Order: sequence, then C-alpha cells, then structure tokens
Amino acid sequence: MKIGVISDVHCHVAALETALDLMAGEVDEVLVAGDVVYEYRFSNEVVGRLRRRGFPCIQGNHEMVLLGPGGVRARSAPGVDADALEWMATWPYRLDMELGGRAVTVVHSTPWPPFNDYLTENDPAWLRCRDLEAELLIAGHTHVPMTRTVEGTLIVNPGSLGESRELGARDQASFAVVDLDRMEAGIVRFPNPG
Repeated sequence: MKIGVISDVHCHVAALETALDLMAGEVDEVLVAGDVVYEYRFSNEVVGRLRRRGFPCIQGNHEMVLLGPGGVRARSAPGVDADALEWMATWPYRLDMELGGRAVTVVHSTPWPPFNDYLTENDPAWLRCRDLEAELLIAGHTHVPMTRTVEGTLIVNPGSLGESRELGARDQASFAVVDLDRMEAGIVRFPNPG
C-alpha cells in the first residue's frame, strides 16, 4: 500500500491540483497534515477538493487561528462556503490510525508538547519516537521535507505545497509518497505553479 502525504497547502489550489495529478494512480490514500488555509484566508476551492475526495485531514496552526476567536470576521466573510468551513472545523488535531497494517500517527508539528515546535531533521526531540505506538509519524509545519527513521519510527514531513522554506528549493512545492509495505518514503518536488 502506498500513501500520499501533503501539508501546508496554504490556499494554493494550483499546487494542490498538480500534486493530486502527480499522485493519481500511484497512491491508495492521501493524508493531509494541516495548514490547508492561510491565517485568516479560507479557500473554498482547496477545502472543497479535499472534502470531495474524502481525504483524512487534521488541523494545523492556521486552521486553529481561523477557527479561533480572532477568525470570526474571516469566517463570516462573503463567499465563504459555510458547509466546507463546518467540515474543516470537525478535523482533529491528531489522527491515530491503521493503514496497510501499520500504526500511523498524523500531527501538524509534533506529537509532544509544546505542539507547535519547529523540529529540524536532527532535532534531539525526535528521539521521543520510542514513546510512540506509531510505525509511521507524519508531521508538517516546517515547510521543509524530511524522511528519517528514529527509534523504529519512520518520520515523514512532506514539505509544503504552498510555500517552500527548503534551502535551494524555494521555488518548488513538495509532497511525500510512503510505501507502507517497505516502510520507505520519498519526497516529490515540482515547480510551484504560481
């Protein structure tokens, strides 16, 4: 079984469509690790596409901002699809599931407090994976792709479809493909369409 992993779309519908086109026929499921919106901007197009496809999604810090007290005006702006917004509000902050016989945890940043840390690839906090039940940990937030195995857990950060922060690849969007049978992951980069 292969899964596609996306994160940090930040309302970039063209990059989302490109990523989904590239994954078509290659993956059995797509998981969304948060931040599909951008602060106080809601995207009917992005959330609508994810909803129609039925992809499992979690809230990132940008969803929390938009759905929080400061987002009242943005949520009630003309043109905001109330049904799509309501669906987004049902997303959990963490998802623990089984896929392809593997225990998978999806978070936006980290599964440990403080939950909005920016963990780099070699951050010692990843050693806490030994305390997880997950064989696969999916995290976004940094906008920098990463695949690494720590304490028996494959950690995958797909980077960002909306705004790369990867040195030397700031004009690129990225997502990940995980082969759950082999427990291997690869990052797919493509020119950011816009």
